Amino acid sequence: MELKSRDEILVSIAEEVKDYREGELPLPTPEHVDKWISQFDKKVQVPLLNAFSRNLVYISKSWFRDFLERQWVLNTHLTGSDGKGFWSKANILDIQQNGTSQHDIVRLLGEGLRTHFGLDIEQCGGSPDVYIYFDDILFSGSRIRQDLGQWVAEKAPRKCTLYILTAFSHTLGDYQTKKFLEDAAKKCRKDIHVITFDVPTLENKKANKNYSEVLWPAALPEHELVEAYLAEEHKFPFEPRKVVADNKCRVFYDEEDRQLLEKEFLLAGLRIRSFSENTKAIMRPLGFSPFGLGFGSMIVTYRNCPNNCPLALWWGDPREHSSGPLSKWYSLFPRRTYGDNYDQFGMLACEAGSPLGQVRRTALAYGRQAYCGGQPQGPVLGRGNERKRTVGRPQCFGPIADGAAGRIERTRA
Repeated sequence: MELKSRDEILVSIAEEVKDYREGELPLPTPEHVDKWISQFDKKVQVPLLNAFSRNLVYISKSWFRDFLERQWVLNTHLTGSDGKGFWSKANILDIQQNGTSQHDIVRLLGEGLRTHFGLDIEQCGGSPDVYIYFDDILFSGSRIRQDLGQWVAEKAPRKCTLYILTAFSHTLGDYQTKKFLEDAAKKCRKDIHVITFDVPTLENKKANKNYSEVLWPAALPEHELVEAYLAEEHKFPFEPRKVVADNKCRVFYDEEDRQLLEKEFLLAGLRIRSFSENTKAIMRPLGFSPFGLGFGSMIVTYRNCPNNCPLALWWGDPREHSSGPLSKWYSLFPRRTYGDNYDQFGMLACEAGSPLGQVRRTALAYGRQAYCGGQPQGPVLGRGNERKRTVGRPQCFGPIADGAAGRIERTRA
């Protein structure tokens, strides 16, 4: 495939992710993307930008809002013929202990229920039979297991149906979550039927690594950091995948793109790990995971970048002193963590009209130059990659977009 020019692809990526943590961080610019990619070896920067643009699964707010309405609010496969009746009786859980994704999803759901059925979400519920837990993506499933494990033990009725609704899932986390909840229900002597509604479930089990749909290197580069890292791992040694001819992977455009992303993100992640003296084992170069080289997700949402993505995408903090490890890598997608309510520049995320909100806006304006690579922030220079801008018009279990998200969704048709 013909490579796009550096300037063209910088504009394209900035445009695609323009609503990332909107209102908390400055608008992403081509200069911001350029500062990030400049940390990689110069000879691979343009090919890597092109591969990244083709294979990033970016979930914008408009895409997620439409998905929520079409796949959940109006989907008769879920609700049956009486959608209004189903939602008016369903108990919608808002019990997430860490993070705010569930609260935000429930708020968007409330808007959809009001628009299509005239329902006030605060008045929904009352049926002892149906409970619904929402989240955006199921990666390892650990957060869902933590939330629902406690709910099953302490608040769930003796008998009910529990729906777990997400936009995407992963095979290992899906399996472990179902098994965990089934065991938890048996332990409490409760009859809870767990349903994970039909969504694209990406393969990431070790037994199926050759058909995996996450970053899972087929070959490792010869590098001292790679050798040192592999020498440390004893409990879960890495096993490379084999390139198979009949692989119908939905995430990656082609094998060449995939191997470039795997190699460069692995090397960058190992560099990042080397910045700290006592790095936790779970912080693996391709993303947080208990095994292998890391989880390897290519999914980023408008709300946050999961720590299951490669460290190269989200590690770093411009607030850190120049001697600190977080100052040594410039983040493309600065993460909001569970542990605080602060944005990337250290200010409380508060209402725009409040006094603290005014202070926060001043801090954001002051911090723009650091975020935008030392350049004044200007308007977006173009419409970007039209092929991927079509994300945002989902059809029930049908094509929603070109690009990585489209390749995944077209398998639902």
